[in-house]
This record gives sequence, C-alpha cells and structure tokens, in this order.
Amino acid sequence: HQERHRESFLKGLDYLLKAQYPNGGWPQFYPNLNGYYKRITYNDGAMIGVMKLLRDVAAAKPEYTFVDEARRAKAASAVEKGIECILKTQVVVDGRRTVWSAQHDEVTFAPAPARTFELASLSGGESVDIVRFLMSIKDPSPAVVESIESAVKWFEQSELKGVKWVKKADATQPNGFDCVVVKDPESSIWARFYEIGTNRPIFAGRDGVVKYDVAQIEHERRTGYEWYVKGAANLLKKDYPAWKKRHVVTTRVH
Repeated sequence: HQERHRESFLKGLDYLLKAQYPNGGWPQFYPNLNGYYKRITYNDGAMIGVMKLLRDVAAAKPEYTFVDEARRAKAASAVEKGIECILKTQVVVDGRRTVWSAQHDEVTFAPAPARTFELASLSGGESVDIVRFLMSIKDPSPAVVESIESAVKWFEQSELKGVKWVKKADATQPNGFDCVVVKDPESSIWARFYEIGTNRPIFAGRDGVVKYDVAQIEHERRTGYEWYVKGAANLLKKDYPAWKKRHVVTTRVH
C-alpha cells in the first residue's frame, strides 16, 4: 500500500503493454530487438506469462484493484490480441493444426529459431502452457476449441512411450554425470523439439546441426538443456478431461 510500489508496478505494466506487437505477440526482449530477441517468444513461458498477468489485471483480481480502469481496458485488449496471435502461430502441417514453435517470426508468424541449438520446430514443452492458457478461457470461440482439440491430438500422437530421460553418474565425464534415454515401461515423455513435417524428435548442439539422437550432440549441450519434457502427461490425463467436461456442460446450457 505504498505509493512508490504502486508507481513501480504501473511502470512495469505500461512497459508490457508497450512491448506488444500490433499483431498481438510479444518479443523476447524489448526494446532491444536484435537477432532472435525480436521473435514472438513462447520459450520459457515468456508470452504466456505476460498474458496471464494482463488477464488478472483486466479482471481486477483482488491484488490488482488499484490499477485504473483505463489500464485494465488496455490489458483486456492486449490479451484478446494475444489470443489471436496464438491462433495464427499454431503450426499447420498437411492441412492440420499441430502445436507451436518456441519462437515465431514476428511478421509472418512462421516457426523461427533462436539460439543455435534451438531450431524452428514443434515444441513439446512450450506448447503445453499455451494449451492450458487457451483452456482457461471461460467462453472459448469455435476457433479456440479447434486449436485446443488439434493440439491435444498432436500430443497424443507424439507421446514417446516406454522411455525415460535420466541423469546418471558417469566418472568419464568432466562434470561426473551424463543424461541419457533409458527404457521404462511405466514412463512416457515428449521431446522438447519435433521436426516439422516428419514429427521426429530433433536435437542440436552449438553447431546447429540437426541430429535425431540426443546422444549425438556434445556432452555440454546434452546435459545442459531440457531435451525431454513430461508436462503433457498431466495435460492429457487431468487438464483436458476437466476442460472437456466444462466445455460440454457449457455447450448444453447454451
């Protein structure tokens, strides 16, 4: 309840509103738009994190009631534009919607690379939070519903069953450990990146060369990056069924 805290928050809020592109996306950095900094960025929850905050501000949630009505209206508009951007960046392969890349071109919406080992691809990681955000929309449009259903279907088809990504001790390595894929009938994982078109898991070291086996990239990158993820498991088992139930009930009511 200190004025200086309120002023600081509002400066940050104004910054986020200003950083948004007219097409609804947010860059990774602002105002420094050099290189991949300018890409529409889902990586590490960047854009979705901003949208969650703006949505809560627009809804005048208790902790944000001090925000003035004009800014709340701007926040609401920014979220709507952000949703439009999400729908436009969903990657279409052979006429079917799939999921999203970790970064997208800020003009064409096409999947885009970032660092040399972060290739343009279908993301088994960042796409989870995007779908969850779309599921949080109270009255989803037919386009949003289609987007969710398509992404869920992709996750189901892209599940890597019977394997696990583990960190194990390895005295032959400089840091004393390695990360490997092992068989585990009780486990399922998703690759962080899938090749657009073939849907094969892909990996790359600092040379940017595509590999189809994580063991083929250098140890430093193999152990220093999250090449496999598990977030989609709860999305499929819990979030989607709950959303489906709510959506069906809402449809019946209408």
